[in-house]
Amino acid sequence: MGYQGWFGGPGDRSLTDRWLHWFQGNIPDSTHLSVDMWPDTSELGMGELLQTNMTNSDGTPAALFSSFSGSVVDRHFKWMHDNNLDGVMLQRFISELPYPEFRDFRDQTVKNVRAGAQANGSVFCIMYDISGSDENSLVDDLRKDWTHLVDDMGVVSSPNYLKHKGKPLLGIWGFGFTDRPGSASQASEVIDYFKNNSEERYRATVLGGVPSRWRTLDGDSKTDLAWKEIYQSFDVVSPWSVGRFADEAGADTFRRVRIVPDAHELSRLGIDYMPVVFPGFSMSHLTMNSQQNLPLNQIPRNGGRFWWRQVFNAISSRCNMIYGAMFDEVDEGTAMFKLVSSQQNLPTQAKDRLVYLDIDGEALPSDYYLWLADQSSRMLRGEIGLTPTMPHYTHNGARPSYSWRSRLGWKRLAGLVKR
Repeated sequence: MGYQGWFGGPGDRSLTDRWLHWFQGNIPDSTHLSVDMWPDTSELGMGELLQTNMTNSDGTPAALFSSFSGSVVDRHFKWMHDNNLDGVMLQRFISELPYPEFRDFRDQTVKNVRAGAQANGSVFCIMYDISGSDENSLVDDLRKDWTHLVDDMGVVSSPNYLKHKGKPLLGIWGFGFTDRPGSASQASEVIDYFKNNSEERYRATVLGGVPSRWRTLDGDSKTDLAWKEIYQSFDVVSPWSVGRFADEAGADTFRRVRIVPDAHELSRLGIDYMPVVFPGFSMSHLTMNSQQNLPLNQIPRNGGRFWWRQVFNAISSRCNMIYGAMFDEVDEGTAMFKLVSSQQNLPTQAKDRLVYLDIDGEALPSDYYLWLADQSSRMLRGEIGLTPTMPHYTHNGARPSYSWRSRLGWKRLAGLVKR
């Protein structure tokens, strides 16, 4: 899964020392929310909670967490371990790194993720996001930061750093999108550097987070023919599908016109394929003052059936690895970790301003999507039958009953399985 790790707040001991991603204008109330979902913080200790100006139904202060806290991130990795999830691709935004306070925050998050992965038997890797970066210095910024992570922080020396085809896996998200920086020549230089033209200790297997229309060079993709060669130079291609369809029927159409031909083309080229699946989508607060002004719960989760259909479609298309977007992304309502399940458990002042798990009329526990991701992984590994019917929720990690077992036996590619 993708892991943002970008949440902060006053008193978290970071150099930023202010609300990051939870609220706009550093004002922690319901009218300044930046997120569309609220995490379940019931397992956090008092030292891990940052109080807001809102209250719970019992009158206690509504509180949130900071990703700067090692114990918080460790708990997230414990949830992954408890639900048999492989690990995360940690998002690292190039646009933030020129600012010392944000660089320090991001470096600490890397340390927290590494420690959490090692303590809980998970894997992790870095995925650079080039959104908002300075195009004039993009290539140098990527090189310098990877050098910093390898030499100064020893990231790839961790036994839990994800490797693929004998090299550390490095994700680069954003090249080729119509609304992201970077020319085709810059993309070529970056990819060639990490694959071939750097010193051995900096070389990596490179995954590209690319537009959903990468193959046809239209829609969300830049149309210059030079991008065709760029997309085909990645070792792993992972097209971004979030928001490209809104229900199970749309997911089926996306499978027919995108996943199946994408998989065929990449197989022909000898390139690995990692499709993206997401549980739902809601970004009303981030767009409230913009021309978009998107509605709350824009793409409903439908009790998990929306997610399950995408997973089934990917596996039935013979995909052997899947990227879940995202573990902790409450800004856009795609989070899969523990979330507030019922409206009555939301902050009193925000009861009508946030998506909760029961919003579609089905009572779901806070860990429901972690459990569902576990079942998805089992189906991907061939441990349970390949079926379009979502399994019935069972507590405490118990396996659901199935009348037949998968005969497919597909395994994830060597190097992308949990160690």
